Amino acid sequence: MGYKVAVVGATGNVGREMLNILDERKFPADEVVALASRKSVGQECSYGDKTLKVKALDHYDFSDVDICLMSAGGTVSKEWSPKIAAQGAVVIDNSSAWRMDPDVPLIVPEVNAHALEGFAKKNIIANPNCSTAQLVVALKPLHDKAKIKRVVVATYQSVSGAGKEAMDELFSQTKSVFTLDEVTTKKFPKRIAFNVIPQIDVFMEDGYTKEEWKMMMETKKILDPKIKLTATCVRVPVFVGHSEAVNIEFENPISDEEAREILRSAPGCLVIDKREPGGYATPYEAAGEDATYISRIRTDPTVEHGIEMWVVSDNLRKGAALNTIQIAESLINRKLLQAKKKAA
Repeated sequence: MGYKVAVVGATGNVGREMLNILDERKFPADEVVALASRKSVGQECSYGDKTLKVKALDHYDFSDVDICLMSAGGTVSKEWSPKIAAQGAVVIDNSSAWRMDPDVPLIVPEVNAHALEGFAKKNIIANPNCSTAQLVVALKPLHDKAKIKRVVVATYQSVSGAGKEAMDELFSQTKSVFTLDEVTTKKFPKRIAFNVIPQIDVFMEDGYTKEEWKMMMETKKILDPKIKLTATCVRVPVFVGHSEAVNIEFENPISDEEAREILRSAPGCLVIDKREPGGYATPYEAAGEDATYISRIRTDPTVEHGIEMWVVSDNLRKGAALNTIQIAESLINRKLLQAKKKAA
């Protein structure tokens, strides 16, 4: 029995990646539909060796859809996710619109797949922020072993996290630098080419940005409300792949060797940690890969039980499209979702 899957926002970076990953992972779909706004109607999207014509979201009947993968931004999701869910499709949303709703599970399958049980309250499941997703994959096995008290994280986030326009801006600015043309800024508050910007999303009253707040709140919801976390989120001139320098303070003793061995056998983690030049992962190697790469694992001697590490992942995959599809797979594997109609 196969499922009918709708991808909303199919023409965006993450939507296209969702279609690629559905095909790559041989997701049990009998039918896949590409949806977007009216201005994108008729555009073509690749799904394996097939070409899908984009249809309009606002005219689509979801009554026979089993799973809707939503990647069209928070405003669209706020309006449409409840309507789609009311027609019986399970919505797995990639925006921030539903993440902190107490009736909506916020899921990273390697970390808290058990929380899927409550999805039927609204028929909506939230995908976390890209920087949170890779972080909690690395934190979960260590938390199980030695109980995390506090995390300090500095992120180095690629421009693809801000969408296609942001990628275009990095490309055009870099080109302008080399051709001695004027560097123009539209998407970012400052020039991004050959620069770093210590602001992602808007500033809040306490001085943190919304992105930093998301990391704090989402980590608590997914992993443990008792964990204290502080973050500084920085945009860097990298096209794909988020990196994080992570400092963890534990309640119980844990050595760097123990941490390394635990992470080597943890789901979704890949340890690349040789203490030599180049013996670590960078965003370049992580791009196009599913794993969360962990390097530079070492003891922090300034606290009683401290570990430092470097965490890298493809933000369009584990941070968005891949995690969304893994959620759908978890629903099926846990027998929480039946297809509405049997394949002919």
